[in-house]
Amino acid sequence: MPWTEGLTPVRMRRVAVVVPQAGLRDALVRIAEAGCMELDRVEGAVPGPAGLRLRRLRGHGEPAGSEGGGTTFLAVAAPDLDQLEELRDVGLLAGEAQLEERAEGAVRRGDVAALAGWCPAAEVPRVAARLAAAGGSLVPLRSPRGTDPPTLLRPSGPVSFTPLVTTYGTPAYADLDPSWPAGLAWVTMFGIMFGDVGHGALLLLGALMLRLGRPRRLARLRRLWPFLAGAGLASMIAGAAYGEFFGPTGLLPVLWLAPLETPARLLAAAVLFGAGLLALAHAAGAVNRVREGGWVSALYAASGFAGLLFYLGLALAAAGLVRHVPAAAAGGAAGAVAGLALAASGLFQATAGGGAGLAETAVGIFDVVVRTSTNTLSFARLAAFGLTHAALADLVWRGTTGLSGRGAAGVAGAVLLFTVGTTLSFGLEALVAGVQALRLEFYELFSRLFETEGRPFRPWHVPPAEPADALLRR
Repeated sequence: MPWTEGLTPVRMRRVAVVVPQAGLRDALVRIAEAGCMELDRVEGAVPGPAGLRLRRLRGHGEPAGSEGGGTTFLAVAAPDLDQLEELRDVGLLAGEAQLEERAEGAVRRGDVAALAGWCPAAEVPRVAARLAAAGGSLVPLRSPRGTDPPTLLRPSGPVSFTPLVTTYGTPAYADLDPSWPAGLAWVTMFGIMFGDVGHGALLLLGALMLRLGRPRRLARLRRLWPFLAGAGLASMIAGAAYGEFFGPTGLLPVLWLAPLETPARLLAAAVLFGAGLLALAHAAGAVNRVREGGWVSALYAASGFAGLLFYLGLALAAAGLVRHVPAAAAGGAAGAVAGLALAASGLFQATAGGGAGLAETAVGIFDVVVRTSTNTLSFARLAAFGLTHAALADLVWRGTTGLSGRGAAGVAGAVLLFTVGTTLSFGLEALVAGVQALRLEFYELFSRLFETEGRPFRPWHVPPAEPADALLRR
């Protein structure tokens, strides 16, 4: 798979299921078992026989057992609905209710029934083969005008950062899939704020336990283990650079800087790192604007090329001033002004014109300038929380060493202080670093990538019933 393909959502195909009416149920069961196709549904469809029985059972306090809750199954052959209701088998009734709802959306002509939906392009041959066994076929269709395909972010095996993106929202189908870059940015920011080899090793241990499903009460969070593992590894790398191992214990040399000794250097590095991330976010946003609306709209968008030119020009001008290079400062200022002019033109075109349009454009340009500067400075929090983490670890270590030289009681107190202090600082700082990295990801970076929200791909998947349930068939 080319690397560029890995940065885009899964390619979708609009398809139609064409099958003899007598084989409609068999085709739907095969589609549900495959679990990789989203069928169009009729809005406000009247519940069928299974749906009505399911409602009656729910009215008597039975569990949900339908989409979004409970366990749902589908019998291979049509079951006896009255017997299912008598046995209070919510799982099979829920499956039948879902099948009825999908079948309601079928178009019937003579002896043939057809349903439309979406399927990942790579899965089309597999679904077509399953339908052929039921006497049906899968026919590719043109995508309807004005309707975007649903978005399915590309799976990446056991290590996936897609929950980071889907928590924020669903990208438009035309947009880039930033899962991996966003995941790497998050763990890096976490590591900067939580730099300690010992603390990072504890996070890695926690990730391993979560990967193994331990403790069991946290098994539902198992898919988050890559975030914990990445955060632990990044914290260990940053801790090695800081010379921190459960605080400034002196067990490791300082490879780059000691946060409490050179805070200004750490602050400058954090802002520069954030500026680089923002530049990448602007570039990705420009690509998204092109894919969404073409080059012209992308050129004038504040989250497109206009915003990218303004930000790069501003960064070049700032670098020229700091490094005392007048040519760079002047060139950067010219680029920033050109970017603002393009953005102003785009903003004005979106208004009704006249004086009100000019005022609205002025407010929009002011917002662009203020957001650009404040968003860049927001990354100073990486240094601020990195200093806080180092200060708490230093406080615990100083207290530990101070008590350890006061006899047996002092040693016992030192052990207790180190254990309790490390536990409290570890838990508090890990929570703060995770939340702050997430905040920077969402508000500073994702807000530049996504302007429109897509619709998530929701394939219909219902597993087949257990063989024992065959007794309930007609």
